[in-house]
Amino acid sequence: MDYQILALDLDGTLTNSKKEISKPTLEALIDIQKNGKKVVLASGRPTVGVMPLAEELHLKEYGSYILSCNGGCIIDCRSEELIYNKTLPDDVSAPLHHIVKKYSGVDILAYKEGYILSGGTINQYSELESRINHIPLVPVSDFADHTAEPGNKFLITGEPDMIERVKKEVSEYFRSYLNVYCSDPFFLEIMPPGIDKAHSLLRLLTSIGLSADEMICCGDGYNDLTMIETAGLGVAMANAQPPVKEKADYITKSNDEDGVLHVINQFMR
Repeated sequence: MDYQILALDLDGTLTNSKKEISKPTLEALIDIQKNGKKVVLASGRPTVGVMPLAEELHLKEYGSYILSCNGGCIIDCRSEELIYNKTLPDDVSAPLHHIVKKYSGVDILAYKEGYILSGGTINQYSELESRINHIPLVPVSDFADHTAEPGNKFLITGEPDMIERVKKEVSEYFRSYLNVYCSDPFFLEIMPPGIDKAHSLLRLLTSIGLSADEMICCGDGYNDLTMIETAGLGVAMANAQPPVKEKADYITKSNDEDGVLHVINQFMR
């Protein structure tokens, strides 16, 4: 198969343990774009958290794409056109905040222009999200008032055992009204119904005249499962969660061993 598009999760996939793209991987991604291939940075991060890597990879110059908020938003980097934007219903913020406040040490985050709102207890995982995206946390007591117009997603953070309890209550309360799943054991993603990376990648492919068979998707986390199952070639990193490896067509090296570079050399050159 002549693969035309490469969709990459960021943390644990494209970036190494230092949250950096290695020089050989960076050069390879620029090279395949020069040869007409497209790259999609497909992340749970908000758009602002993806932009520095997009600039590093010259996505604007080569007409590649950003898929942020687990598929809630897709941007054509060349034209800066918003190809797709799905926001949360406007009546979920208050009940979500009410649920979160019942659990010790748990936080709920919302993404604004240049900062992240915290409506619960700031914990190490909220601070991790802040560092990953290079934007500050701003604690507020009236979280629901500040999020009356919700964005593409909320993120609930906390110790894994607490997150499992919150996930159970949120899922039972909202049922199919929201898409609720863990991207990591300490991150609970709150998404609009039906939205995930695969759903939005298929929308992108349709808009640019490509098929899923022409796409490679690489990932390591639970939120990468759907795109790995959908792709013509679904790739799990060696450091991926076991269920991701089980669904993958191919297992590459780890994110600290240039696993993405290995995929490019094997299947796109």
